[in-house]
Amino acid sequence: MSDAMPVAELAADAARVLVVAAAAVQERHGAAVAASGARLLGAVAPDAVAAALDSLIAAELIVIDGTGIDPDRVAASAGRVSDWTRGGDCRIVALLDADALDLAAPMLMDAGATLLCNPSASDYAAALAQATAPPGARLHDATRERESERLRLLNEEVARLAAVLSDFAADPVRRELREPGRGYRPEPSGEPDPTPRTVRATIRARRLRDQHFHPELFADPAWDMLLDLYAAKLERARVSVSSLCIAASVPPTTALRWIGTMHDAGLFEREADPGDRRRAHITLSERAAEAMRGYFTAVARLGLMPA
Repeated sequence: MSDAMPVAELAADAARVLVVAAAAVQERHGAAVAASGARLLGAVAPDAVAAALDSLIAAELIVIDGTGIDPDRVAASAGRVSDWTRGGDCRIVALLDADALDLAAPMLMDAGATLLCNPSASDYAAALAQATAPPGARLHDATRERESERLRLLNEEVARLAAVLSDFAADPVRRELREPGRGYRPEPSGEPDPTPRTVRATIRARRLRDQHFHPELFADPAWDMLLDLYAAKLERARVSVSSLCIAASVPPTTALRWIGTMHDAGLFEREADPGDRRRAHITLSERAAEAMRGYFTAVARLGLMPA
C-alpha cells in the first residue's frame, strides 16, 4: 500500500481509512479523506485488495471506488472487503456504476455499506464525513432520519389502512380505528392476492402523474418499490437492484439508501440467483407481502383505486 498523505493536526482518534480505487483517482480520494480529518492508511487498486487486506491490522473505513471498472472486478473486490469487515467495526463507503449494482450491491448491503451511484460531490462528502466520525460523536444524519421516519409511518399506514378499510367493508356502522402495535406486524389477511395486472395498473396510474406534475412532487420511493416488488412476486419474476432503483423513480444514490433502509426494516430480503451465484435479487419479505395483500384486498372491497 502507498504511504498515507501527510495531514496536519490529525486527532488522536482519527478514523483510519483504506481506499480501493483505480490509480488515476487515488490521489483525489486521499485528498477527500484528509479533508474529512481521517487518516489515510493507503490506497490500492481493486486487483490488489486481497493482499492489502491480509496485511491490514485495523481500519475504521474502507472506501471502494468502482466507477469505470469492470463490474466483475468490482464485485470481487466488494466481496473481499465485505468478508473482511464482517463482524467488526469497520464501515464501507462504495461508489458504483449502474452496471455494477446487481453484482456488487447485494453483498455490500449485507455488510451495511453506504452505497453511492453517480453521486454528487456533496453526496460523497456527506457519506465520508458520516463514516469517519468517531463512534461516540457520529454526525447527525438528518436525511437518513427523515427516511426512517417516513418508512415507519408508511409501515403503520399500510397496516392501519388495511385494518380500517376492512372494518369499513365488513360493517359500515362500526368504524373503530385499530391502533397498530409496535413494529410491523400485519395480521394475515386470509384473502387471495390481487392479479399482477391490478398492481401494474396502480403503478401506471402513479407514473401518469409525472406527465402533469413535476415528478419530485410525488416522490415516494418506498411505496414505488413495494409496488414493483409485489407485482414481481405475483408474476414470479425476479427484480435486480438496478431494476428496483429505476422503479423508485429517484436518483440512484437515493434509491440505494432506501433499499438499505427497507432491508434493515425487514421489508426487503436478498435472494440468490440460482443461475448465477454471484448475483442476487431483491424480494419482499413475507410480512411485507402479507401487508400488501391485505391493503389491496381492503381497497378492492370498497371499490377504491389503490394510490
